Amino acid sequence: MESASSSAQEARKALGKRLAEIRVAAGLTKRALSEKLEWHESKASRFESAKRAPSERDLREWCSACGAEDQADLLVQTARRIEGMYVQWQQLESGGLKQAQQSALPLWDRTQQFRFYSPWLIPGPVQTASYIKALLTSIRDRRNTIDDVDAAVEVRLEKQKIVYTQRTFAILLEESALYNRMGGPDVMVGQLGYLLSAMALPRVAIGIIPRHIERPLMPVEGFFMFDDHTVKVELVSAHLTVEQEPELRMYAQTFAELYEMAVFGSAAREIITTAIESFG
Repeated sequence: MESASSSAQEARKALGKRLAEIRVAAGLTKRALSEKLEWHESKASRFESAKRAPSERDLREWCSACGAEDQADLLVQTARRIEGMYVQWQQLESGGLKQAQQSALPLWDRTQQFRFYSPWLIPGPVQTASYIKALLTSIRDRRNTIDDVDAAVEVRLEKQKIVYTQRTFAILLEESALYNRMGGPDVMVGQLGYLLSAMALPRVAIGIIPRHIERPLMPVEGFFMFDDHTVKVELVSAHLTVEQEPELRMYAQTFAELYEMAVFGSAAREIITTAIESFG
């Protein structure tokens, strides 16, 4: 995979290129545009080279100076989308964990096909309440967020009801994720037992990548694909949204390769049952 923020940076470059196209179409040099707007010339250069993010006002002034006022709203919308592509956890969770959970609901509501790969943890759609609480409590303590864990758990549980709808889920787990303890042994036994139950859902495919196989592809960062238009990646420092076509294809290909490595059905149930017994 490319660097974590590459998708956002590529989008910034595309915005800068579009600004340059608008300027050139207006017959203006960067110096002439800067003089017209009473800017330092380097400001226009930094916008076009994606070294600096333009504000909404900057974008509207740019379009006005170039006689392209009809382009302003689209550019502003694009800039706002880019701003949301790489969000530090401190910013995302500033209003509490409940608000952070709620912010994901619109994307879940409009998605028909979910593809999740999780190397370390059981992912959201198939988590138990106790597992969610242990996980969110850990996040609260590590990031010093507002203490609204119980409310956040309720939001996530409500979100999970989507697995009982007509949406489809393909969930891949590294076998090691079954052993990474979140909460006490009872929490893990309950969680893994629920994972076995979820495997019976008609539109949910759960695959386990065994620990001891010969791997053509090593574990990568956990990622969550929503249809073919969005990938979410949870990093140590930030929450990454991928929407650039080349990177979307890369994640789709990676998921397909990981899928081929996973076992399903009785083989997956045997691996999960062995993990349950280890907590007994």
